[in-house]
Amino acid sequence: MVNINNNIEHIKSLLNVLPNKPGIYQFIDSTEKIIYIGKAKNLKKRVSSYFFKKHNNTKTQILVNKIRDIKHTIVDTEEDALLLENNLIKKFLPRYNVLLKDDKTYPWICIKNEDFPRIFLTRTVIKDGSLYFGPYTSVKLVRNILDMLKHHYKTRTCKLKLSEENIQNNKYKVCLEYHIGNCKAPCVGTQTAEDYNNAINEIKNILTGNIQSVTKHLRKLMFKYSEQYKFEQANVIKEKITFLENFQKKSTVVNPQINNVDVFSIIDDDEYAYVNFLKVVNGAIIQAQNIEIKKKLDEDKALLLPRVIIEIRQRVQSFSKEIVVPFNIDYSLNNVKFSIPKRGDKKKLLELSERNAKLYRQEKRKQYEKTNFNKGIERILHAVQKDLRLTDLPVHIEGFDNSNIQGTIPVASCVVFKNAKPNKKDYRKYNIKTVKGANDFASMEKIVFRRYKRLINEKQSLPQLIIVDGGKGQLSAALKSIDKLQLRNKTAIIGIAKRLEEIFFPDDPVPLYLDKTSETLKLIQRVRDEAHRFGIIFHRNKRSKAMIKSELDQIKGIGEKTKQKLLIELNSIDNIRKADFCELEKIIGTSKAKLVFENIKKI
Repeated sequence: MVNINNNIEHIKSLLNVLPNKPGIYQFIDSTEKIIYIGKAKNLKKRVSSYFFKKHNNTKTQILVNKIRDIKHTIVDTEEDALLLENNLIKKFLPRYNVLLKDDKTYPWICIKNEDFPRIFLTRTVIKDGSLYFGPYTSVKLVRNILDMLKHHYKTRTCKLKLSEENIQNNKYKVCLEYHIGNCKAPCVGTQTAEDYNNAINEIKNILTGNIQSVTKHLRKLMFKYSEQYKFEQANVIKEKITFLENFQKKSTVVNPQINNVDVFSIIDDDEYAYVNFLKVVNGAIIQAQNIEIKKKLDEDKALLLPRVIIEIRQRVQSFSKEIVVPFNIDYSLNNVKFSIPKRGDKKKLLELSERNAKLYRQEKRKQYEKTNFNKGIERILHAVQKDLRLTDLPVHIEGFDNSNIQGTIPVASCVVFKNAKPNKKDYRKYNIKTVKGANDFASMEKIVFRRYKRLINEKQSLPQLIIVDGGKGQLSAALKSIDKLQLRNKTAIIGIAKRLEEIFFPDDPVPLYLDKTSETLKLIQRVRDEAHRFGIIFHRNKRSKAMIKSELDQIKGIGEKTKQKLLIELNSIDNIRKADFCELEKIIGTSKAKLVFENIKKI
């Protein structure tokens, strides 16, 4: 049992009376402040687990040590527990609860509860009987929607009280909006309440995604006007249909038969979780939202997602009977079905939601790293240290690769990364002269020895991590030099095999497979690829020089200075071959030009 100072007996007595029912619990500290609020299907089991279970997470251990009192409230259902927990967290903001980061108020479209309702953008939801659609993630999108609706439906923008009495008493006069064709002037009775409300009903259907029923009604109306030879009115209706069809095309994602479904996905890392929500009606996404959650106690995704579902559904006023989720949720909501699609259009929707969550995480990380550059680097290095089980933070990393063609012109490269970034002034190139044939293992052993023998002699700092391009063989070869120099416990070394991106450790036959999206693997690959690139360039240059030297050396009477002049002017042996006599003569004179011109093409 966790030591809770002199409060143990009090806590025991509280645990003994906890019911085996759903509800919420509150942990209170010595200052009588609520420090954590949680929900549970079974209050007794859940709360007792805090005190009788070993916690690997330090923050949870600290939380438990601060508990001086426990309060609880039982409810009828799990859904009630979720709702109550969510509301209490927002009210008391306990220190150890996750934070749902929503640093801006999202825009909504409001249809005001009044005679001849206005339609406008707002960031404040008031419970006065008005209808709200949203929230939308883009103000620009909302303004575009409102502009299109206003263009086709001519709703009013004034704040006049358009009661039947005021209109009949001619209290108002038409304004500029009427004269320029933006309003039909219901204020003076030129538009009836029935006609205005028909337009409002169409707008409601459009904003809820029920576009098909609107276009169906409008088509009938268009044909009716055509039959009556009212072509001008028919053309106005046609423009509305075109607008609606274009509006639907921009938002349709899959099958129009998918109606009134909420889609949730969640991804996380050590500190944050990222949730994406999509509202789908008639196959069209009519709402989308991302939310970032700051973890406090290393919470699992399966525990976080139910709370976020409740929070977002409350926020957007969603009453969908089906919720698509990526994994099984151990909670139930009244009259709501949770589904985990394995294939088909709903699976595509879930994948779309997951892509949005990943993109949102990338955007958040980029924003954070722009303003906290050093912290971003530190986070990556800590991830590498954790994944590779390193004793030290790998601030200094070095990577090795060797290159040859069937044993000819063997060379090697060493690249240096400081704080996860290439430090090119410390790159090193190696000519390998003592290894015969295509022996990559011997070459690796040689260059690793040369590199660290010199660092030791010059009393320079050693890297915290060495990365060898290759599998077990290359790693074993490099280890021979590490052991000769007695560096085994002073620096870490790994090998990475290209085919499956397997990571090998010394004296461990089982490789490590990292997630392809992990930052650790990406940094290792970058070091490996940079060493390969640097080595290939060095080998290519050596090969070109060797070819030029061997071919020009066969021409008697052509010395080193003449070769240098030719290479400076013509760059390569191919260009020297292609050059005509006059071109060569200008560079090296008549006699030597004659020698090169007559002999170079024979070689």
